[in-house]
Amino acid sequence: MTVTVRAPAKINLHLGVGAPRDDGFHPLVTVYQAVGLCDDVTVTPSPGWTLSVSVPDWIDPKSVPVTGDNIIDRAAQLLAGHHGMAARAAVSVTKAIPVAGGMAGGSADAAAALVALDRLWKLETPDHELLALAAELGSDVPFALLGGTALGTGRGELVEPVTDPTTWWWVVVPSAEGLSTPAVYRRFDELEPDAPDEPVGADETLAALASGDPEVLAAALHNDLEDAALDLRPDLSDLLELGESSGALRGMVSGSGPTCLFLAGDADSAREVAAGLSEHHEVVLVANGPVAGAHVVTYA
Repeated sequence: MTVTVRAPAKINLHLGVGAPRDDGFHPLVTVYQAVGLCDDVTVTPSPGWTLSVSVPDWIDPKSVPVTGDNIIDRAAQLLAGHHGMAARAAVSVTKAIPVAGGMAGGSADAAAALVALDRLWKLETPDHELLALAAELGSDVPFALLGGTALGTGRGELVEPVTDPTTWWWVVVPSAEGLSTPAVYRRFDELEPDAPDEPVGADETLAALASGDPEVLAAALHNDLEDAALDLRPDLSDLLELGESSGALRGMVSGSGPTCLFLAGDADSAREVAAGLSEHHEVVLVANGPVAGAHVVTYA
């Protein structure tokens, strides 16, 4: 038996960040959207545990640990432990989501691994239990299971689906140099010592999604971490300006960065923006959203 599960990258259409809680986590109000840049996780039976990763030529293979520090290892141990069994499988990952790019590629891999191993081991874990395990692995993992568009609260792990029938078009420019999420949050705390306990709400973004109008959504996009990311990586400001001058309705840093996103009016506009950015950046991707969360693509 071989099981392949595909899981999407996420972007944050709204990311409101509050002051750190007593547990050290920042409270978040975010609007997630899953977009069509996906990693595939394939699992097969094995007497032991092995993990391999293949990446496109624009991703540094050394940036993806495969020696026990991968989130897939943790997902497997968590699922197996939940059912009182040993984690045994041969796992291979085919990546297309930028690494350390603010698009939750690791979280997507964890979600895909949970689904794939659950099928391989014939566990039939209830959805609510998978979501609880996902939340233990990281704030973005539950959304990677859910996909589509969703409102996230808590530290982002509490997700509620949002009706979003529109197809939105995005241009994505990853960076060869990653940006540490903890470092961005530390810089946020330094820049915003008086951050409110409750993050900025997402009502404007949710209303923009309901309108189905890309220009309305462009005006409503919001990321409280953007200033911190730009402070650590000033070069990203030039990239945002270039994308907007190339025809994007709005450019923004994706989550904690350093990947930058550009909202386009439609598919043709997205291709035009991508062409303009490609004159200056080697890797420029086009994706639409929302798309499905972690789902089986091969099961035999």
